[in-house]
Amino acid sequence: MKNIRWEEEEFLKKRKEVLKSWPTGSQVDLEESINYHRAIPKNKVSKWVLKKAKNEGRTLTQPRAGVALIDNHIELLRFLEKEGMADLLPTTIDSYTRLNKYEEAQKGIEESIRLGRSMLNGFPAVNHGVKACRKVCESVNVPVEVRHGTPDSRLLAEITLAGGFTDFEGGAITYNIPYSKNVPIETSIRNWQYVDRLIGYYQDNGVSINRESFGPLTGTLVPPCISHAVSIAEALLAAAQGVKSISVGYGQCGNLIQDIAAIKLLSIITEQYLKEFGFTDILLTTVFHQWMGGFPKDEAEAFAVISWGAAAAGLGGATKVIVKTPHEAYGIPTKEANALGLRATKQILNMVKDQKLKEIELIEKEIDIIKEETKSILEAVLNLGKGDIAIGLVRGFEAGVIDIPFAPSRFTKGKIIPVRDDHGAIRFLNIGNLPFSKKIRNFHKKKLEERGKVENRKPSFKMVVDDIYAISKGYLVGRPENK
Repeated sequence: MKNIRWEEEEFLKKRKEVLKSWPTGSQVDLEESINYHRAIPKNKVSKWVLKKAKNEGRTLTQPRAGVALIDNHIELLRFLEKEGMADLLPTTIDSYTRLNKYEEAQKGIEESIRLGRSMLNGFPAVNHGVKACRKVCESVNVPVEVRHGTPDSRLLAEITLAGGFTDFEGGAITYNIPYSKNVPIETSIRNWQYVDRLIGYYQDNGVSINRESFGPLTGTLVPPCISHAVSIAEALLAAAQGVKSISVGYGQCGNLIQDIAAIKLLSIITEQYLKEFGFTDILLTTVFHQWMGGFPKDEAEAFAVISWGAAAAGLGGATKVIVKTPHEAYGIPTKEANALGLRATKQILNMVKDQKLKEIELIEKEIDIIKEETKSILEAVLNLGKGDIAIGLVRGFEAGVIDIPFAPSRFTKGKIIPVRDDHGAIRFLNIGNLPFSKKIRNFHKKKLEERGKVENRKPSFKMVVDDIYAISKGYLVGRPENK
């Protein structure tokens, strides 16, 4: 397993096997699907909409949404397009499909029909098939992206891309380590090389489909250098298979300086690595995810969290922001709540779009820290792989030079422990085996000592727990008095 482009013969042979794994796979005709995509107008193609926004310096809005039945899902997306004014739309896939449990997904569809409401937490695209996916994409006037959480999304990619979706989220690390316990990294890399080669095959035939890396990972106090290293690695994996439109993602941490620094740096450092490996013709865009942790139950407080994320995304110059809702604390939101989150975000984006934060010392210092940390991780991974990012990722996770906090996977060390400093920026309580310099290690130690002095307690895991629950309780930093 290396980070090299699959031979066409190998790819086409594997496709026959994948398409036989569920009956709807027989609906996929690759040549016909390519011709279908060629007829899709540019205003409904993610690459072109993202490119236009990037050139204009605008931040686009996109929600999360998905229900079990086709007509209900269409109704939901139309509502979010009209009432939420969403620039891009999602189709969030249900959990059974994410686990390749298509029989269970089918039972969920039948139960949803019987009860007249969605009994799945998303849209079972594989079961519905190609024609249903086309019906969804043709029902709205903006691009629609497939969002899921699947270590093995090969059949899902075949059916949804044939179905007219022009954007596909996830990756070998971002949709494995945070989502699965027992999937080896080698396995998920091979699965996702297939997906990227499929998208590269469309690209070879003049059809551009965007690939997005899932930046938030576990969504729990993930330091920017961790998500940046993973997003860059997945960009290199995708580019090697011929993908030409790539979005790299980042999940909001909460400290405005750190968030702006992180999203500004992400595109710069990713471009550098892509060019270093000879990928000079990639359209690269960025995605900012609003707060992925616990939300306040109070709607007014939830809107404050949403607006804070919107401001960070806009001021940081993200190409797209993934929007939360004021009902996050209660589970799956209503379409009305989803639209409210979108409109609140758009209001903030419109207010900050002409405000440019340039050469602010604190932001520049934070950029330098994140950059050094990210490069340290990636260089260690590449050294272990002898220049090959795919091999390096497997060996890197084994060695712990790349690690993800609070992940269920047994293929990550899980030694690093993040915590907030006195200003709410995410730092390291335990650096684990990350290959940081003495300077960086001392930086984190000093930052946590400053907080400990203010709070009159030693930095410990109790701080981490307090930080995890802080925003849902109305704060950013989990102070002892915030109980």
